[in-house]
Amino acid sequence: MNYWLVKSEPSCYSWETFTKEGHTVWEGVRNYAARNNLRAMKRGDKVLYYHSNEGLEIVGVAKVTKESYPDPSAKEGDWSVVELAPVKALKRPVRLAEIKTIPQLKDMQLVKLSRLSVSAVTPEEFDFVLKMGAGN
Repeated sequence: MNYWLVKSEPSCYSWETFTKEGHTVWEGVRNYAARNNLRAMKRGDKVLYYHSNEGLEIVGVAKVTKESYPDPSAKEGDWSVVELAPVKALKRPVRLAEIKTIPQLKDMQLVKLSRLSVSAVTPEEFDFVLKMGAGN
């Protein structure tokens, strides 16, 4: 299994909207590195859901329900989408400012490649974020 992080501005597509809908097509990615990450996602992979611009925090966990296929919203170019479903909200959102202070997370792509909208997460980073978000 692989682990990922996707970003969405809450005013565009919030975790709350995602959980109400129960499923989404992750479309509109127009960055080659992010697109390649979408293409590497496999059914069942776990995904951290991050609120960007407003909040700057990881708020939930999703899973990949359908692997990549051509983005129907793309007017031109070779872009891809995946389908995601929510798994659970974190009991406590994990803020970016907090992540930046944790030595175990200093190399996280969220920190190193802050503009990347779909990034890889190591199993250790994923587990650490889940522990932080458990609210214990």
